[in-house]
Amino acid sequence: MSGIIEKTQLFVEDLLTKKLDSNFLYHNLRHTQRVVKSTKELLISSTLSDTEKEVLILASWLHDTGYIKGCEKHEENSCKIAQDFLKNENYAPDLVEKVSQCIMATKRFAIPESETEKIIKDADSSHFAQSSYLETSEFLRDELRLLNIAEYSYREWLNLNIKMFRTEHKYYTNYAIENWQPKKDKNLKKLIKEKKQDKAIAKKEALKASYKNESPDRGIQTLFRVTLKNHITLSDIADTKANILLSVNAIIISLALSNLIPKLDNPSNNYLIYPTVIFIFFSIISMILAVLATRPNVTSGEFTEDDVKQKKVNLLFFGNFHKMKLEQYEWAINELVKDKEYIYSSLTKDLYFLGLVLNKKYKILRWTYTIFMIGMIVSVIAFAISFKYYVHVVN
Repeated sequence: MSGIIEKTQLFVEDLLTKKLDSNFLYHNLRHTQRVVKSTKELLISSTLSDTEKEVLILASWLHDTGYIKGCEKHEENSCKIAQDFLKNENYAPDLVEKVSQCIMATKRFAIPESETEKIIKDADSSHFAQSSYLETSEFLRDELRLLNIAEYSYREWLNLNIKMFRTEHKYYTNYAIENWQPKKDKNLKKLIKEKKQDKAIAKKEALKASYKNESPDRGIQTLFRVTLKNHITLSDIADTKANILLSVNAIIISLALSNLIPKLDNPSNNYLIYPTVIFIFFSIISMILAVLATRPNVTSGEFTEDDVKQKKVNLLFFGNFHKMKLEQYEWAINELVKDKEYIYSSLTKDLYFLGLVLNKKYKILRWTYTIFMIGMIVSVIAFAISFKYYVHVVN
């Protein structure tokens, strides 16, 4: 490495490390190093003189230093920085001018004329042919956003890149055309594939959104599902409690009939008559209430077409359709599913009337348990009083 190239490298590394805005995620020292490496790769097969090669390497190092002053006219600023530095290093004025010409050749729409300009132009866009292109491209998109230059969606960025590959960019040197163009074409295929995948994902999301708008909202579905499940669970609990009371009182009455009542024939056991009657009476009342709590209500089981059209009938409750023919019920259900409002209305009615049934069940159960408890207490007291009376009479 010649002395001027080594000094230029150190100068650029120090400049871009210390003075470049950290928002330059793409146009930074890493990009400059890549361009220098690509320039050297292109120079291997070139017939340029050593002086021309030196000029190219210097231009590669200095071509993006102007970004330390911002994006506006950064090539011109890079030329100014290069001229000041090289003149200070006593570099030949005519070669300084050639370095500047090479830097200006890296402008986006500039068309290179000389071999040196073609080489640095290709080197500056060598990333189009690298396997890491998609990742590198994302750095540039983020850089534009962070610098408030432009903000592109992923789809817009893909379209912009595909357009760049197809219509705007081309390689100029024979080496790049032969070795980099096939890799660039491969990256173009990747971009097109990404675009197709993005379109497929967007289409899928659009269908999801459309379905979500047209069908009942998931949150509302969950609300009705959970609430209905809770209602049914509470109804099962009420039925279980009523069955327990039925079983207990049935056992009590069975024991009373088999053990207490036969003893009442004996005059000596007359004191047991009233307590036994009280005992059995409260047990029978408890059983009756428990049966009432679990007994289903009988409904008409019929509806008319007008009921469906006017949304008066709840088709989700079997008691409203159990006498209807299958064809009539199928027609009614088809009318129901066409109308989201009718669905919500039916579910709401189902919840409401289930709530009324639960309220009735639990009210009766509360009275049942209260009467059962009072009966047990009164019966025990009655047996105690009767037994005390019997003992007093005997004595």
